[in-house]
Amino acid sequence: MVTTERAETRIGRRRDRDSGQTAIEFVGVTPLIILMLIALWQCALIGYTFILAGNAADVAARAGNGSQWRQDAACKEAGRKDLPDAWQGDVEIECGADWGLYRATVSLEVPVLVPGVLNFPMKVDGNAASAKEG
Repeated sequence: MVTTERAETRIGRRRDRDSGQTAIEFVGVTPLIILMLIALWQCALIGYTFILAGNAADVAARAGNGSQWRQDAACKEAGRKDLPDAWQGDVEIECGADWGLYRATVSLEVPVLVPGVLNFPMKVDGNAASAKEG
């Protein structure tokens, strides 16, 4: 009986000695977790910018192709119409007819962490074409 009590006492002492280890490990890993979440959020913003640019180019090409007068103006207006305000700042839209197609290219800047505050100098291009009718 005496032996088991001594063993239990030693185990209890070890547990008391390691009680702050989990807290220290958590504090050490927390900055890495936060950096990983920031990197994932930035990747999501880059992907969303690609989606916005492609959709805006598609809408612009269809609008420019369907317009009988002022095709370029209709193309540029339609390309800007559905973009969120944070991406409206430095958008570049190029429209024009080429070999039986009406083409549109939309260039957007990628925001840094918070859309509308700061942008990367990197641009994302979306291209689309619509077959000319008539």
